[in-house]
Amino acid sequence: MALKTAKPKVIAIDGTFASGKGTLAKRLAAHYGLSYLDTGKLYRATAKLVIDAKGDPDSAVDAEKAARALNEMDIDSFLSDPTLKSGGIGAAASKVAVHPVVRQALFQLQRDFAKQGAVLDGRDIGTVICPDADVKLYVDAKAEIRAARRHAELVGYGEDISFKTVLAQLKERDSRDMGRKDAPLKPAEDAHFLDSSDLSVEDAFDRACQIIEAVIQRQSQ
Repeated sequence: MALKTAKPKVIAIDGTFASGKGTLAKRLAAHYGLSYLDTGKLYRATAKLVIDAKGDPDSAVDAEKAARALNEMDIDSFLSDPTLKSGGIGAAASKVAVHPVVRQALFQLQRDFAKQGAVLDGRDIGTVICPDADVKLYVDAKAEIRAARRHAELVGYGEDISFKTVLAQLKERDSRDMGRKDAPLKPAEDAHFLDSSDLSVEDAFDRACQIIEAVIQRQSQ
């Protein structure tokens, strides 16, 4: 395991769905003593609020109302809701995230969180939320491998869904995330690419630590 030679203040982790970026981000936050925010859960929480209100995730009006309501809530407790991990909420989250008004409504919340020193993971952290982050990582893996991970997760939650369906949904989500006009999913120009396809959780963590240590050392010279 890499040793901590210096402590970064902000680590931005972007990447595709089910690439392992969330698990990696949590490990890195604990390793460096930083706060952690899964920004994807903000959009999942927004989607849940829309659904609970009998609204339409495709409606910018319904989605913006929910996002602004989320800003007034105790998000720590709300983001721990296990139902946010469900497949239905995930699909709706990808829809509400397309609306620029939603991203604007959640922008400052994420920026304020990062000010304390944090690891944030999502789709636009290195490009939009924290463009001046000390270190930026972009995590990806082959679609079939990501689908297998997600399928196992959903089955573990008790959902009855086929691998074929999960793979199709994942590809659709990738297309939506990468193709949206506002803050599309893409690597920041100075992001370091990490392919987790053939890496264990521990190997991905070690590789990320090596990248972070190298970047911080160069910055301190």
